[in-house]
Amino acid sequence: MKKILITGALGQIGSELTARLREVYGSQNVIATDIRQPEFSNTGTGIFEILDVTNQQDMEMLVEEYQLDTLIHLAALLSAVAEAKPQLAWDVNMNGLMNAVEVARVHGLQFFCPSSIGAFGPQTPKDHTPQVTIQRPTTMYGITKISGELLSDYYFHKFGVDTRSVRFPGLISYDTLPGGGTTDYAVDIFYEALHKKTYASFIAAGTKMDMMYMPDAIDAIIQLLEADASRLHHRNAYNISAMSVAPEDIARAIQKYLPEFELTYAVDPVRQSIAESWPNSLDVSCAVNEWGFSPKYDLDRMTKDMLKKLNKKLETSVAL
Repeated sequence: MKKILITGALGQIGSELTARLREVYGSQNVIATDIRQPEFSNTGTGIFEILDVTNQQDMEMLVEEYQLDTLIHLAALLSAVAEAKPQLAWDVNMNGLMNAVEVARVHGLQFFCPSSIGAFGPQTPKDHTPQVTIQRPTTMYGITKISGELLSDYYFHKFGVDTRSVRFPGLISYDTLPGGGTTDYAVDIFYEALHKKTYASFIAAGTKMDMMYMPDAIDAIIQLLEADASRLHHRNAYNISAMSVAPEDIARAIQKYLPEFELTYAVDPVRQSIAESWPNSLDVSCAVNEWGFSPKYDLDRMTKDMLKKLNKKLETSVAL
């Protein structure tokens, strides 16, 4: 039975992952932490502690107090926010990670910290991007993510820490709003489709990016944590994705259920520039072969479920 500490538990991934892990491992075996108190909690019943990940001593005290064996480190500034606050992004994303993986080393913890498609850059092959390829990101977020991959590799090879990771694509969720990422439009578009029947995308037409529905992302984390370590040859970090889409692809999928929906564009130069530095599509064969990655949701199935769940959540009473 795992006993898990989660940092950044109130974020887009953390809130849903915490609730799911509490279902799997028991509410008292998953300790949720974040730098602020939750205004409301959708993480399920269980222990919550305030934790600033730049304070290693406080993190270590929690590991000792609750006798934990697994650390899932999610606390980070996302791409658009990191570009606006690069020094803070380095402090949180890198110094926080160093503290977390060092605590994992000292206490013999299994360790997971997600990377991102942001770890790639303009020189990376754009289509069917290989697992191992050139990575020269041009954003602070990307720099911290590739550094995190290398640091996790170092702690595995140098100290034997059981580090594991995936490169997340854009994540789409009906439950938790995103927090400053370049792929956020792919969540916003569903809310606006139900509220206003129109959406102005800050990403330009034709800009393909990899995406995944949050239930598949959560399944991937758990599956990787439970995978046989002897099979993991690319443990930090695996390409994973479920679909490669541009804004107009999502719009067409929504229009199958809401024919009156209209997509327009109000392109944000900063986020558009970030998006253009990322791959169009990823080769996920290593994740498939080494630990059985297999997403359940394609674009149409995700769209149908998103609209159904948001319609109920937002009480919009739209006929779907």
